Amino acid sequence: MDEKPPGLRPPLQNSSSPRDLEPDERDIEKIRAWQQERIEKRLRGEYESAVMHLSEVINSNLITPSRISSVRVEGAHKTRPSFLKFLIDPLLPPPSAENDLQSALHAARHIADVLKRTDIFRTVDVKLERATAPLASKHDVDLVFVTRERGRFMLKSSTELGNNEGSAYIMAQLRNVFGGAETFTANVSHGTTTKMAFNATLTAPLTSNLNTYGEMHLFGHERDLSSFASCREGLRGAKALVRSGRLSSGMHEFAYEAVLRHIGNLKDEASLSMREAAGQSVKSSVSHTFQLDSRDDRLFPTRGFYLKTAHELAGFGGDTSFLKSETHSQISRLLVPGVSLSFAARSGLLWGLNGQPTLFSDRFQLGGPSSIRSFRANSMGPRDNFAADSLGGEMYWSAGVSVISDVPKKPDWPIKTHAWVNAGRLDNIDKSRSLKDNVSAALSKPSVSAGIGLIYNFDPVRVEVNFGLPLLASKSDGSRRGFQVGVGLEFL
Repeated sequence: MDEKPPGLRPPLQNSSSPRDLEPDERDIEKIRAWQQERIEKRLRGEYESAVMHLSEVINSNLITPSRISSVRVEGAHKTRPSFLKFLIDPLLPPPSAENDLQSALHAARHIADVLKRTDIFRTVDVKLERATAPLASKHDVDLVFVTRERGRFMLKSSTELGNNEGSAYIMAQLRNVFGGAETFTANVSHGTTTKMAFNATLTAPLTSNLNTYGEMHLFGHERDLSSFASCREGLRGAKALVRSGRLSSGMHEFAYEAVLRHIGNLKDEASLSMREAAGQSVKSSVSHTFQLDSRDDRLFPTRGFYLKTAHELAGFGGDTSFLKSETHSQISRLLVPGVSLSFAARSGLLWGLNGQPTLFSDRFQLGGPSSIRSFRANSMGPRDNFAADSLGGEMYWSAGVSVISDVPKKPDWPIKTHAWVNAGRLDNIDKSRSLKDNVSAALSKPSVSAGIGLIYNFDPVRVEVNFGLPLLASKSDGSRRGFQVGVGLEFL
């Protein structure tokens, strides 16, 4: 009789080994994390495998004849069908083109992109379905865009800092007003310098690629200018404009503006020139503005170029007639890692037409922490016999060089250090001399300042704390020696 082999009896020795890096079975939390990681890894592998399989299927069928039978946008309950047709039709392949699966996929991607850029949809998902039309062939497809619209109404209140002014405002916005991606925005604000301001804007796309928009503005504000001009200024006006292009490739803006201005609330010590400037005036003008911005960062650029030109012609009715031109530019370069060089230049010219004098409201002002540092805000240029009031000027130029550096061993901090040199001048135009002579005189007598400081990226504004010294200054300039704080969007 054969002897039976001995059977296995517990307890059995655990012969497993940590082939999958499993943790100690006594550590429950680690076991759970390990199991979750294994499940995610398996799902990720299955997903990648499915994507690769789908990609192979699509690539092998790209040249399959496939005509777009219809396009449907689902979930667009508050958007006009005519507006959707206006956006979609230019993106569909023409009937004479080769209608294959590849062209259908390209059209789907372009249509989804333009629907997202309208800013009226929260989500846009695309599906390709077999065509349901009775006369469709077996390879024809329907493009179905499943969308979810954004809320139409938004109300927001906030406080803002910018251009050396603080303000509190309340804003209401109505999106997709008439079902064609129109946006109506209204806001009211109260600030330290701009005592009251209101603005109502209606914006609507004018082209199917959404690169051109039309806007209508109604606006008004009351500004306290007593810190440099012993008065207050009030504006009420309307503006219509067409804006086309993008900042990265060049944006153009054509506008018409009609504004009623009022200079009043004069202080007791107001100069004779400011008293003569008091009262109402009307401006009616057309303008063109061009902007190009290739900088890698708006507040702390390390490379790229910025250019803005603005030209305004007034005299289509009203009390003033002039040609006004202004240019802003900036170029930035990285010197070594963590250190960049920035050069900025600005200039402006105001030329009165038809023998009319230029008005205070149209003239340029210069000076201040975001303009020429180590000078008081709007304190440079002509004065009434060197009185306290800055009357503004008809011609200016300014330039600045800054070396910006990371804080040592803290490159990720939003605080940077910089050293700067600023120069510029604000003058009136002497029409008894040629324009060339006026420009040469302004360039030959600059006001200059230099200093060091800290800058902080307090997005969306930039804050500077500087210590500077005026090196050269005209007698009429209001220089400021020592520390100066600036808050703004653009700095020299």
